[in-house]
Amino acid sequence: MKKFSMRFIMLMVIVSIVASGCQSSNSGGGSGTEDGIVTINFWAATNPSQQAFWTDMADKYMKENDEVKIEVSPMPESPSSEAGIQSAIAAGNAPTISENISRGFAAQLAASSAIVPLSEFEGYEDLIKSREMTETVSTWKFSDDNQYVLPIYSNAMLFGWRIDILNELGFDAPPETYSEVLEVGKKMKEQDPEKFLWARADLVKPTWWARWFDFFMVYNAASEGNKFVEGSEFTAGDKAGIETLEFFKNLNENELLLTRDATDPFETGQAIMRDIGPWTFPYWADKFPEMKMGENFELSMPPVPDDVDPANSKTFADSKGLSIYASASKEQQQAAFDFITWVYSDAENDMKWFEETNLPPARDDLSTNDTFKAYFDKNPQLVIYAENIPNAVPPIDNEKTVEVQELIGKEALIPVLNGEKEPKAAWNDMKEAINGELK
Repeated sequence: MKKFSMRFIMLMVIVSIVASGCQSSNSGGGSGTEDGIVTINFWAATNPSQQAFWTDMADKYMKENDEVKIEVSPMPESPSSEAGIQSAIAAGNAPTISENISRGFAAQLAASSAIVPLSEFEGYEDLIKSREMTETVSTWKFSDDNQYVLPIYSNAMLFGWRIDILNELGFDAPPETYSEVLEVGKKMKEQDPEKFLWARADLVKPTWWARWFDFFMVYNAASEGNKFVEGSEFTAGDKAGIETLEFFKNLNENELLLTRDATDPFETGQAIMRDIGPWTFPYWADKFPEMKMGENFELSMPPVPDDVDPANSKTFADSKGLSIYASASKEQQQAAFDFITWVYSDAENDMKWFEETNLPPARDDLSTNDTFKAYFDKNPQLVIYAENIPNAVPPIDNEKTVEVQELIGKEALIPVLNGEKEPKAAWNDMKEAINGELK
């Protein structure tokens, strides 16, 4: 993850001018319509496997549709992909379509009319149904009831547990509730005071995106998927929020958190719990081939408060998707939409994506569709990610995502962990600060 700034007020003014002034032009990153051929520029993420996938899809599509030319290129990433896109929009060099768009960044682009609502294209509903993503995409709807991003992948963030160590402590499964987690932690400390439950240095850092992988995982489970912010309104539940902070406080007071940097603490057994995305497994295959599910680790959804049914646990969705840019001509926009409709009309294309990127396609039927069965048989650790795609909540859809998530750390999580505030006071301070930011 890389930082990007969302405080480019002047840039957003320029963006609005570009977006409104170029609607009828054939910009689209310098592409247009010539001799009856519509040329669209597709910006892929800088990950080589994603570029390879989209290049292959474009080549196959163009063989069937000779009136369209698709130019696939990696998006600029200096200092981040988001900043690269912002700069391109301001300079009038935006692509026709790009991937790698998070919901929070899309909210910023939509607020400046830099991207177009996909839900307004004819055939949008058919696309959602044919890809079997009705439930998944429902959590992506924006506050104006439009859909500006088509989710490509969704990583339902899970917790990994050292099941071998849990077994040694007398537990046969990962804990599911706060009290069960604390019970495991206390017993672990009794046997080995040098071990920790969760090693995460980012817990005490104000880094905005770090909150996705600690606070929001726990909060989403406690609130059963509350969206926290909807549009420009702070809608988080007080009870769930305070319980979340109390959970972090209890972990810290029982010396179960390691908040200094450590090298591979979960893999070495220094910590027995960690937040895990599917990208972890290729790393393990290379560096820690001994890590085997069912032998020394298991995966679970985030724990919940004692009065919440673990079956209702939700989590954070590390997810990104496709957006079409307003500066492209109507012909280019339609050609881009037709292309992605073609890609997602065949589950085999999602299977190819899954194999090449290890990023779970954003489909409701990922764990049940026979197209993916053989792959899951070879990679059983990915099944639980697929099963929980509908239970994963994407980032908030607000153009001030960075500011909001920085306030979660500065006003609430970090002061609680440092012993400077009690959970209720911290939550109220954070709530007041976020409401002020959203006005």
